[in-house]
Amino acid sequence: MSNENIVILGSGMAGLGAAHQLHGQGIRSRMYDKNSFPGGHTATFVHDSGFIFDDGPHISFSKDPRIQDLFAENVSGAYEKLQAYVNNYYHGAWVKHPAQANLHNLPDELKTQCILDFIEASKKEVVEKPANYLEWLISVFGETFATHFPAVYGKKYHTVDADQMSTVWMGPRLYRPSMDEVIRGAVFAETPDVHYITDFRYPTEGGFISYLKPFMEKSELHLDHKVVAIDPVGKTVQFENGVTEHYGQLISSIPLPDLIPMVKGAPQHVLDAAAKLACTTCVTVNLGLARDDFTPATWTYIYDEDIVFTRLSFPHKMSTKTCPPGCGSIQAECYYSHKYRPLDVSPQDLIQPVIDDLVKIGLIKEDEEILHTDARLITHANIIFDLDREEALPIVHKWLDEVGITYVGRFGEWGYQWTDEAFKSGERGARTVMETLQAV
Repeated sequence: MSNENIVILGSGMAGLGAAHQLHGQGIRSRMYDKNSFPGGHTATFVHDSGFIFDDGPHISFSKDPRIQDLFAENVSGAYEKLQAYVNNYYHGAWVKHPAQANLHNLPDELKTQCILDFIEASKKEVVEKPANYLEWLISVFGETFATHFPAVYGKKYHTVDADQMSTVWMGPRLYRPSMDEVIRGAVFAETPDVHYITDFRYPTEGGFISYLKPFMEKSELHLDHKVVAIDPVGKTVQFENGVTEHYGQLISSIPLPDLIPMVKGAPQHVLDAAAKLACTTCVTVNLGLARDDFTPATWTYIYDEDIVFTRLSFPHKMSTKTCPPGCGSIQAECYYSHKYRPLDVSPQDLIQPVIDDLVKIGLIKEDEEILHTDARLITHANIIFDLDREEALPIVHKWLDEVGITYVGRFGEWGYQWTDEAFKSGERGARTVMETLQAV
């Protein structure tokens, strides 16, 4: 192959997937990341307190044997294999997940209305081409469950109303129970597990980043390199630190609304389209506790709108090595977005409200011994599948194709990708680049 000067922007799952694929073909790449640490969203932070927290909650539940083997090999087989127990908190009630098949703990009147609506909904065909997410929810679950549960949680998680969202993101994420499952889940406290994540893996030592460290050796990695300009004609990338690099092929996992304004010659209609793409901002509040017996759950969804966090995960449930012996940990996710719910406080300002709300829902005690606290800002968390995305995204992608910039990962493809999907996206991007090189 000629012109093998390949530059990868971003050292998260997608960038590492690209580096891995290229390395396997004997092609060395150069990778640049704006952060002082590698891994992007899959970074892990080890604190002096002895507590370890990932950038956000990450587990590996890939069903792909190749990915499973690859990750296992990267940690020399030292991983935990665990069963996920997931629950929900709804106005004082703890409800097994998914709630639609586990109505047992809900107030009788709400439970009854949910069942009656499920029955009515089951008599009709599901709307084949719903105008929005809310229409689909009502069609599948009936109005009561739809508006009390997924629509409310969706607003907390995506920061936008369900009637302003499309349905292209869902995949297996919302379980559709049979009528038998709905009735049994309302009558019986114990039900079969039907969540799409049943078992998962997590590195025994060092947090999620341990899965990825060997991939980082497959590219020439440069940290503290924030991109400020890209010239697709001159084929250069300019960084904030004054460095300018030439490339033959460019693979980018930079979020599209950030990427497009940096690319020289971007037409106004492409700039406008990129500006319409929205994602959430997440503040993770991390707490280390002096005990580990405060929850049976691996993670918990919170429906109440007056509670500051949307989801809780418990790293000590992934591996006991994420905490000092006998201790436990909580990672709370608080969601915002520039477009719909701007963040109006500093991340640190959310630590006390999170603690107060954990006391309020009964998860920790008022006099809880808290050994560690920190808060992290994740500027780009999850893609918001609002109705603007469906129109704007093809415009952005078409232009990037035209100027020869290969886009990968959650924020390049602008999709709902789990970690293994982002890695595969990077691999696909690398294969695209190799095909281009072979054609030269």
